[in-house]
Amino acid sequence: MNATPDLFTRRHSVFVFATLCTLLWGSSYPAIKSGYALLEIAQDDVATQMLFAGYRFLLAGIFLILLAQLSGKPVFRLNLRQVGQLSILGLTQTTLQYVFFYIGLAYATGVKASILNATGTFFSVVIAHFIYHNDRLTQRKVLGCITGFAGVFVVNFHKSLVDFEFTLMGEGFIVIAAFILASASIYGKRISQSMDTLIMTAHQLTLGGFALIVLGWASGGALKAFDWQSGLLLVYLALLSSAAFALWSALLKHNPVGMITIFNFLVPIFGALLSALFLHENILEWKNLLALLLVCSGIWLVTRVRG
Repeated sequence: MNATPDLFTRRHSVFVFATLCTLLWGSSYPAIKSGYALLEIAQDDVATQMLFAGYRFLLAGIFLILLAQLSGKPVFRLNLRQVGQLSILGLTQTTLQYVFFYIGLAYATGVKASILNATGTFFSVVIAHFIYHNDRLTQRKVLGCITGFAGVFVVNFHKSLVDFEFTLMGEGFIVIAAFILASASIYGKRISQSMDTLIMTAHQLTLGGFALIVLGWASGGALKAFDWQSGLLLVYLALLSSAAFALWSALLKHNPVGMITIFNFLVPIFGALLSALFLHENILEWKNLLALLLVCSGIWLVTRVRG
């Protein structure tokens, strides 16, 4: 009976599963940009970008609903208040966030986006300070936020140090998406106090994904170059979202939160490395390496728990 909890508490298992989750999340950056290329989605074709995102998250939500049902959870036993809460969460954490994220990723490189999106961790720390009395900013957290945002500042410099490369539609939208995610996650945390997290995430992804599809259709979007390759990529993106969430939730359930969240520093590393590998982007510029070091150090500082 204790086999499953033991699997998620053994030190080497925690390391492997947490690293796998961050690897999956990091792989989404080159995967989405590869999807744009395979589906021939133009940089300014926002409507089709929304369709692409919508199909991904609708599928991810359906996968999680099936997983919850197989686990014997009361998936559809919701009252009107919970439906309202899930609708708000889905429309913010999935729909609104990914409108900005998918547009931003069309204009920014995968390496840059993976570093910039890490600002969500620092936004969460700052927002939590004003909402939760037991989650105040400390000197360590302030230092971590300053270090992390310094990394974001550095990555936007041109390698010549003369120009500052930052556009609203690209880098700006990635940072806005990170802020929306941080804010919506705070709301999601409140909902999760009275609702199973698997059920909550399954429904919010499904609702948010459906809204993205409607938004894409209404704006004239169409996936014209859809084939087996782009289909497999779409399924992979949906599975990485659902699988990573299921694994991460299990780790959080059976281990101290700080022990798991500290692994978040690996997401920008994997995102940058995989973007360099699959998209042939340059990660070896000094500004990218320094930015990665600063952002990852910042995440480590704000998430680590004193022993």
